[in-house]
Amino acid sequence: MNNGESNIRMRWIRSATMTSSFLTIVLVLAGTVGAAEKRPNVVMLLADDLGYKDLGCDGGPVKTPALDGLAANGVRFTDFYSGAAVCSPSRAVLLTGRHHIRAGIYAALPFDVEDAHLLKREVTVAELLKGQGYATAHFGKWHLGMPTKARPNKPGPEVHGFDYWFGMASGANPSHKNPTNFLRNGDPVGPMQGYSCQIVVDEAISWLDKKRDPDEPFFLNLWFHEPHDTIAAPDEIVSLYGALDDPAAIYSGCIDNTDRAIARLLDKLKEVDAPENTLIVYSSDNGSYRRDRVGNLRGQKSSNYEGGIRVPGIFSWPGTIAKGHVAREPGGLVDVLPTVCGLLGLDTPEGVHLDGSDLSPLLTNQVSAFKRHQPLFWIQPMSSKAAVAIRDGDYSMVGFREYQYPRDQEALDAILSQMEFVLKKAKSPELEPWITRIDVFGVPFKNKEAQRLRSEYIRLYQFQESWIPTMKTGSFGRFELYDLEKDPGQQTDLSAQLPDVFARLKNRFLEIQASVMAEGPDWD
Repeated sequence: MNNGESNIRMRWIRSATMTSSFLTIVLVLAGTVGAAEKRPNVVMLLADDLGYKDLGCDGGPVKTPALDGLAANGVRFTDFYSGAAVCSPSRAVLLTGRHHIRAGIYAALPFDVEDAHLLKREVTVAELLKGQGYATAHFGKWHLGMPTKARPNKPGPEVHGFDYWFGMASGANPSHKNPTNFLRNGDPVGPMQGYSCQIVVDEAISWLDKKRDPDEPFFLNLWFHEPHDTIAAPDEIVSLYGALDDPAAIYSGCIDNTDRAIARLLDKLKEVDAPENTLIVYSSDNGSYRRDRVGNLRGQKSSNYEGGIRVPGIFSWPGTIAKGHVAREPGGLVDVLPTVCGLLGLDTPEGVHLDGSDLSPLLTNQVSAFKRHQPLFWIQPMSSKAAVAIRDGDYSMVGFREYQYPRDQEALDAILSQMEFVLKKAKSPELEPWITRIDVFGVPFKNKEAQRLRSEYIRLYQFQESWIPTMKTGSFGRFELYDLEKDPGQQTDLSAQLPDVFARLKNRFLEIQASVMAEGPDWD
């Protein structure tokens, strides 16, 4: 940790320590906790690659009674946004309330070939709550950097505020069924029986029963793997949605199975504490990779058009958060840290610029009191489709980078040719979709050799730390402007019709982009 990181962290720790007694008084006076009661528990539930139109409560095709119940008893957002259009960056935004590049994450992290990770200097939700006496535990996918043989000094969840953790660096292998790569506090667990979402909830329930101090409030952070590929769900659930070999039915089965796991967790939470003493937040890290699960929105995972970043958003805290309210004001994962602080009466980290805003007025029937201090924005330097975006009110602007990365195009083309040869030789029905790049980055191939080549292609194509200077100095050539109230599908570019709005949003975006890039570390 450098001196700058240390000074920021120490100022925040001193502030948290000095204000602890005062905060307890404030919370009691506000009615958030009783005089003899502990502070409210906090539970964060995050899906992986879940679409805007997947859940039942959002008009989707999947039966999700547990999540529908949370929405019915809390606030559901119609316009809720991920922290980024891909995994690692979005998770960094959720934990810190800051843009992921400020926090050290430029793109989805490779496993062990790069140095990038969530910076130690960042103050996470877990650290913030731990400083207020909370027991903290993480379960499921991490994807923000872990120690490896090649990079032994990378920080894991324990460095970012979690007393206990059970999960893995990234995805469940070989699939959601019977995963083999779970770790418990850094130690390999070995092969496990069952499905990832149920295994994650089993561990969380075990922690609630056996490993926590019942006198302490707790922060549970459950990051499910489902419905990210490689997908798998019980046959009896998949059959509710179609044929057992239908990818759409298996995808729906993954979401249904996760909802059943969440139902078990909610039952346990009611056993250990009253619902009135538990704040629950649910969302997804980015939009779906399935075009049929983003509704009428344009784009999908990896794009900063709405389909890649608009996701479900549910907040539930009976007795404190409004019941059965549908919020139409935009919110997002970037707002979670300041909102937790607002609801619990905690100070935000001192000396740290937060990109998110406190949504608590929207959650407690004080809509007129809400003011977003900075527009929602997204910078996904690796995306070739809408690399940047900003939303201010009903208006959304997306932009496209002018610069190119120094990829080894000859090697990439050679891999594509090999992939075509393998699929033709096998007479695979997967031959047609491979031709476009979005399909190469979409659903995995069932053909094992084609899938191996796909993985090699993605590794060469994705983020490399030597490209950071190009990202920092690169410019944007084309922007498009949309009115999301009238045109949620982003079909009509209004940049020529509304030049004043266009200029205002473009200038605001360029100001924010410069601020973000100035803070981003050069890992190379």
